[in-house]
Amino acid sequence: MAGLHSSSFSQQSFPSRLLLLLTVLPLALAFLAFLLQWRGAPTDHISRWSPQPDSRSGSGCVDLLGPSKSPAFPYFKDWKFDAGSDLTPKICIVSTTSAGLEQILPWIFYHKAIGVSTFFLFVEGKAASPNVSKVLESISGVKVIYRTKELEEQQAKSRIWNETWFESFTYKPCNYELFVKQTLNMEMSIVMARDAGMDWIIHIDTDELVHPAGTREYSLSQLLSVVPENVDTVVFPNYESTVEWDDVKEPFTEISMFRKNSYHIPKDVYFGSFKEATRGDPHYFLTYANGKSAARIQDHLYPDGAHGWYNYMKVPNKIKLDEAAVLHYTYAKFSDLTSRRDRCGCKPTNDDVKRCFMLDFDRAAFIIASTATEEEMLQWYRKHVVWTDEELKLKLLRRGILTRIYAPMVIIQGLRESGLFASVIQSAHTTISKDTSFNHTLRLI
Repeated sequence: MAGLHSSSFSQQSFPSRLLLLLTVLPLALAFLAFLLQWRGAPTDHISRWSPQPDSRSGSGCVDLLGPSKSPAFPYFKDWKFDAGSDLTPKICIVSTTSAGLEQILPWIFYHKAIGVSTFFLFVEGKAASPNVSKVLESISGVKVIYRTKELEEQQAKSRIWNETWFESFTYKPCNYELFVKQTLNMEMSIVMARDAGMDWIIHIDTDELVHPAGTREYSLSQLLSVVPENVDTVVFPNYESTVEWDDVKEPFTEISMFRKNSYHIPKDVYFGSFKEATRGDPHYFLTYANGKSAARIQDHLYPDGAHGWYNYMKVPNKIKLDEAAVLHYTYAKFSDLTSRRDRCGCKPTNDDVKRCFMLDFDRAAFIIASTATEEEMLQWYRKHVVWTDEELKLKLLRRGILTRIYAPMVIIQGLRESGLFASVIQSAHTTISKDTSFNHTLRLI
């Protein structure tokens, strides 16, 4: 009887169970799909960071690089750019610069956006002027160091000044002088970084942006947080800007094409495309090719030139990143030719430029900027720097020699459209409306 009752119950309940299953299963699948879309789907950083369409616009589109009357970058709506103490790991950048606010402000806040909390800026030239330095000093996490007589005397007593390898760079003008300043500033910044409780230190110039590719959230802090504890130094191979117009005004928001470092290109592709990629010039890159490095703050750390770090007591464990890079916007503006020339007092001869510049392209650029007419300079710039051959660009893009990178330009344009840069200046200068130079800067940024 018991067995018969059990069998009868199962037969009666089967249809109801089947009906329940058919009802619940679609709901469960729909809920699972919602979860995957909400949390697990791949992040599209470009669409996430792109300005949202203006509903008042007839076309429903926004010109990404055009002006905007209202903030159009919701990703940074509630971003706390002064919350550096909450970031982990704590990352600092050291740089030696003479640039103006139109370059430095986007550079600072871009790196804040990807996880840098502290900046040690060794300033001179335009960057050291009161109008610029007042603004820089007002930014949370930015330490401005001026090149004073006291600073030079202090650095002249530093350990690295007496290193044998360093002697070949000292007491020379132009780029050699800059290299010496950068290295000494890096040495000093190690102590400053340790005192500030930093975990990592990076040296880059204000014409370079760290590109943390390979991370889900496009985050430098995320990238460095997963570096094994036994790794001392992380090398970011550099990509070089590929200028497509001769009238670029704002490289960070106008340049999206870069020549990849050979480390990120298969050897057969690199050597097979070398002639086309160099367009007749002897070197693959116009300027340097050995990347920039991040170092873990630790005892006995010291700068190994302007591009890397070393340790007095051990051979550092170093890794080179397979996706992330440093984007170098070199000679991105035509005016870079004359600005470099104006900062250097060397004679435009083949012998004298060797005393002033380490790299062949810098030497050639200095000579042409010092001896040619404006039109001749422009023709030279178009030949050696500007890429106008669309067929060649497409071919090298397909081969993986060239690449398009949009994230930095989208981030910086979004910050600009949010009014952040202008508000930083306004808050630092209450009398800005009376200052014509700052009115001009406001228009630029």
